[in-house]
Amino acid sequence: MSAPTLTQLIDLDAYPLDAPDSDRYRDAVGAARSGLRSVGCAVVRNLVPEPAVRQLNDEITAAKSTTHYSTEVINPYFHTTVNPAYPDRHPVNTFIERSSGFIPGDSWTSGSAIDTLFRSPELGRFLAECLEVPHLHCYDDPLAGLTANILDPGQQFTWHFDTNEFAVTVLVQEADEGGLFQYAPNIRSADDEGFDAIQAVLEGGEVLDGELGVHALDLRPGDLQIFRGRYSLHRVTRVASTSQPRHAAIFAYTREAGVIGRVERTRQLFGRVLPAHEAAERERVRSDTLLD
Repeated sequence: MSAPTLTQLIDLDAYPLDAPDSDRYRDAVGAARSGLRSVGCAVVRNLVPEPAVRQLNDEITAAKSTTHYSTEVINPYFHTTVNPAYPDRHPVNTFIERSSGFIPGDSWTSGSAIDTLFRSPELGRFLAECLEVPHLHCYDDPLAGLTANILDPGQQFTWHFDTNEFAVTVLVQEADEGGLFQYAPNIRSADDEGFDAIQAVLEGGEVLDGELGVHALDLRPGDLQIFRGRYSLHRVTRVASTSQPRHAAIFAYTREAGVIGRVERTRQLFGRVLPAHEAAERERVRSDTLLD
């Protein structure tokens, strides 16, 4: 079967990614830049049309047998043990359940809809312009470059930070109840951990949109989200026990080519690492000194 075309995967009438000189393209880029500048997040509504969403969901469902599920109690930095250097009521020593699954990158076939969309040069160019960077490369990590996050009934992805500067996701199947994306934009910076503000959010319970600086997104299948998750605390709330699962495709890009993920985080999310991860860890140079 031949790979789907860009016309089949993206609503090019609303978002002409194949016509970067058009007014609609410039408007879409401008709207995304505005959101990213102000709150570190942009949502491109209905970028992926309904037939393509169904195809993406069929591919995710077919690959669910390869999902690595894990349940652990973590702090926002994915650590699981108490650090005696910090007090009890501190983000480093505040632990909440994370229960979810990830379909690894080596589960997808070349030419599938999800792989074709991820590697589309037109989408990559559009995302780079939205993020105001010269160029983006598909994340070269063989497990974490192209993934799907699975939240089955009863699961949640608790408050955390990403190791990547930004993330791109497409909601493919929404939960009937729960599964709400919430985030506290720019709660920390490269030189300030922002511990007090983070602890306030962690102790805030079921926060509402706007409280404690927390925003909530009403995402729908086909919406693309660009998110600066390195500096914004975020979570997906618990999916109700009676709900259908929540499926989200995660497209990871980097500014530089050949980037491979960190061993510890990779093992937590995928249950394994490959020789490429171990080799990259030996040569890694950190871009900041944040806890992670």
